[in-house]
Amino acid sequence: MRKFLFLAMILILVLTACGAPATEAPAPTKKPAATEAPATEAPATEAPATEAPAAGGFQIPEVQEGKFNVGMVLIGPHDDGGWSQAHYEGLLYIEENVPNVHVAYIENVPEGADSEQVFRSLARKGFDLIFGTSFGFGDPMEVVAEEFPDTMFIHLTGIKSNETNFGNLMGAMENMKYLAGMLAGARAKMDGNTKLGYMATFPIPEEIRLGNAIALGMRKTCPECTMDIRWINTWHDPVIEKEAAASLFDAGAQVVFTGADTPAVADVAQEKGKWGVTYDWYGSCKVERCLTAPYWVWGPIYAKITEETIAGTYKPGWDYFDAETGALGLYGFMEGQELTPGVKELDPAVVQEVRDLLAQMLAGEFTRFDVFTGPINDNQGNVVLPAGQSLQQVDLDAFPEYGLPCSVPVCMKWWAEGITAELPQ
Repeated sequence: MRKFLFLAMILILVLTACGAPATEAPAPTKKPAATEAPATEAPATEAPATEAPAAGGFQIPEVQEGKFNVGMVLIGPHDDGGWSQAHYEGLLYIEENVPNVHVAYIENVPEGADSEQVFRSLARKGFDLIFGTSFGFGDPMEVVAEEFPDTMFIHLTGIKSNETNFGNLMGAMENMKYLAGMLAGARAKMDGNTKLGYMATFPIPEEIRLGNAIALGMRKTCPECTMDIRWINTWHDPVIEKEAAASLFDAGAQVVFTGADTPAVADVAQEKGKWGVTYDWYGSCKVERCLTAPYWVWGPIYAKITEETIAGTYKPGWDYFDAETGALGLYGFMEGQELTPGVKELDPAVVQEVRDLLAQMLAGEFTRFDVFTGPINDNQGNVVLPAGQSLQQVDLDAFPEYGLPCSVPVCMKWWAEGITAELPQ
């Protein structure tokens, strides 16, 4: 009887399983999905079932009828304490300063196929102006811009434009990196440790350009200083950023710069008793061991582009702004800010020299081309620029492989004197 009951129970279980309706595990989604700015508004509703959601589970925010709709795609979280937060605040500036505009953003969007679907879905929804805020968004935006000629697409940090409805936008951050390099060189020299470090993201002209600007500034106040490089191959990863910063500090660096998105380098400097230079957002320099932060102020630039797009007068192309626009800053030196503890201790003559150069930059009297004016040698002893010669815009943005007519054969594919690393292949 026990054997019969046991067999009967197994039979019931088998029949029950066979008769159950088939279900699939829900696909993982990336959250938060489409969120409108400002944060006090209700979150955007999901796309209707008749429209497939963008790849990766992102839900596309709704437009508001009767308003000019501006969308922004962020590679990181909007409150990352760095790059994405600076752009997010620029988006809020549009909403606060341009009449009859609705803004929305999608965060944590990876570069590649997912981003292409997000841009396409935003355009289908009816967004009039779309900002893509990462280098790797360039190719996807170029493709989608061809499909939606009535939508304006603005790409940050790349080199592409169709000069019709797909434009490129970047600013001369090399100015502020140069000044920060001057401060870092002076700090390292004062501390008796002439080694610096640069935590670079990807081997693209932008990152090499900014690293070279740091090195040129460093050698101006500390000719004996050297700088090592760590490639981290990510824009936003707090764990990897902390590990790379620790690696540079442990290898002997006294001051470490970051090209990535979070303030991790300053946090590690605080632990090590050394100095970190953060990036992108004015609020990133918040610990005692943060020396300074070159940062962006995107709001006025974004508002100007929005107003001109509404008026039909904006001409997309290669929009590269300099410091006189007020869109660039150096933490501790701008109006209403105090010098950081690490800068207050420096030679007053160095601090004044930085102040004077910054004033020239803000007046338009010292530009990115002055930063890259000869004599400049690379770290192999070759002359990149003889005395008096300056790089041109295409040199700042290009590698020789791009096939562009650079004024110097190597374009931006060189490391400045004082950098101890080799270029990646």
